[in-house]
Amino acid sequence: MAGSTDLNPLRSESPSYSSLARGGSGPYGAPADFRVPRNPYFPTPEMSELLGRKVAAALTSYPGDAGTVAAELSAVLGLNARTVVMGNGSAELIAWIDHLLVRESLAVPIPASGRWTGRSLETGKRVDMFPLQEAEGFALDVDAYVRFVRKRGSRVAVVCNPGDPDGGYLPRAQVGDLLDRLSDLDLVIVDESSIDFVDAERSPSVADEAAIRPNVIVLRSLTGNFGLHGIRLAYLVANPALAGKVRRMLPRGSLSSFAEPVVHLLREHAREYQDSLRLVAADRRSMLQRLSALPGLTVYPSQANFLLVRLPEGKDGAALCDHLRSAHDVLVRDCGDKLGSSGRFLRLAVAPRQDAERLVDALHSSLFSVGNGRAAAAIGAAPSPQAGTAYVMDSYAATPYYRDPTAPSSYQRELPAAPSYQGDPFVVGSDDPRHGRLDPLDTTSRWTFDANTSPFSAVRPRYDGGRP
Repeated sequence: MAGSTDLNPLRSESPSYSSLARGGSGPYGAPADFRVPRNPYFPTPEMSELLGRKVAAALTSYPGDAGTVAAELSAVLGLNARTVVMGNGSAELIAWIDHLLVRESLAVPIPASGRWTGRSLETGKRVDMFPLQEAEGFALDVDAYVRFVRKRGSRVAVVCNPGDPDGGYLPRAQVGDLLDRLSDLDLVIVDESSIDFVDAERSPSVADEAAIRPNVIVLRSLTGNFGLHGIRLAYLVANPALAGKVRRMLPRGSLSSFAEPVVHLLREHAREYQDSLRLVAADRRSMLQRLSALPGLTVYPSQANFLLVRLPEGKDGAALCDHLRSAHDVLVRDCGDKLGSSGRFLRLAVAPRQDAERLVDALHSSLFSVGNGRAAAAIGAAPSPQAGTAYVMDSYAATPYYRDPTAPSSYQRELPAAPSYQGDPFVVGSDDPRHGRLDPLDTTSRWTFDANTSPFSAVRPRYDGGRP
């Protein structure tokens, strides 16, 4: 429609894995998919078979009472059932939060998942976008964010922890400090969709804080952490009054019949789930080390089950994605459709070592191989290994491998020794883009869109310094 902005790109999706597989596979067989973060170790094949039988029975049954399922989940989590609300995926809960609790404005650090920027834009709210600094590894500066919220007059603030797409982690103490300083807002939302993969500290979640604070909601994914993306299941934690306000609006019987088998899975196999998280963390460290060895590639520290990488200068992410798919059966997505990011960045799902090696080999061949000059020219001019800088975090230096004694026998394999997590940005070289830094206090992140500009990913912000 003339004079309106198409927001559909905020929700753009890549072709599904099954559609690509039906289209034929190359020399590697099935494609290696790094677009969707997952947990390849949970459920185990035996659990999946059992879950499949339960799901088959659920298909012919009416959904159970949502309150009963939520009470069972609360018992597993150690929370009061009155503080927990379950929904069919995070998107459903976010829609109700936006409808019921976001009245005027929403502050969001960007880049971020489009579900936070897109929903409120579509419903006519003012979205105040706080630009995270690339030169600082996209780490959230709590002091700067609080000042930004005050200056903009935002009534709701969002924090994604770990961040998406960067995977950066804000320690629990700093999140608590942020909640204290924003206690006068209508609402503070902490999106902990990937918090289970954090191993930087023992108890990273602030869900217990949300249960007793007057204006805090913590959002958690359930099936996403299991890699069961086809079964949409998420929950929020808030004080009983806030939780009840959302719960009362959910249609009776709206919870999927699959919810109960999934909660049973978590209850009955909690130890195996924790074992799987340790294996994902080991894969994350190993994959980060291998990617960091590619010249000119920046790999950002992550505590999630995905990694954010920046391509070498002059490389086009969209062209690279197309080439990796056609030449190597490797599926990746660039961040060109994320507000605050660009096509020069890729978010890569953490994968087991064999798949990660396939990805690294494909990237090296596509970006640097002398015998692949035509592809490299199409993707962009890459620096030579001598001229480029390998971005390697000291805290992730190569370490000897050992056999993890905590993993069950079915998972026993060699794992990299765990380094201590460092929250500081990556170690950088001479081509670090530290010039042209934006100071959030000197700008307004009220983004202004030209309705006639297309596609949406090409639209750039205009910091006009004015109030909306």
